Amino acid sequence: MALDIRDFREADRAALIALWEACALTRRWDDPNADMDRSIASRDATILVGTLDNDVIASAVVGHDGHRGWIYYLAVSPDRKACGHGREMMAEAELWLTARGTPKVQLMVRGENETATAFYNALGYERQDVTVLGKWLMPSPEAD
Repeated sequence: MALDIRDFREADRAALIALWEACALTRRWDDPNADMDRSIASRDATILVGTLDNDVIASAVVGHDGHRGWIYYLAVSPDRKACGHGREMMAEAELWLTARGTPKVQLMVRGENETATAFYNALGYERQDVTVLGKWLMPSPEAD
């Protein structure tokens, strides 16, 4: 059964956070409410919500910087895995980026997440010859 994919509605907030937690996408230093607020406030980002019978079962946060698109929080309810919903969400995210003239899309996968890496590889995503560097601009949550 195909998803109904639409933009975020404020009434989706609690269901999305529960979905992201069920999919182990959040970390103790992440504030999913703040992440949603940033996406909602940006004209260069959106939160796509996938529903079945009005139940939130999938998501993708999509944004771009004018040069590259980024996808975060791709999630599918654990009881709906292997139904093609992840592919549907990715296709919709790519369409959103394409409509804005974004030439390339990127995403990050945690090194130990071989299942996600295999999923993205099956969609034509390839490992890039780049090194991701980071720096905490606020106190590191790992110092807690």
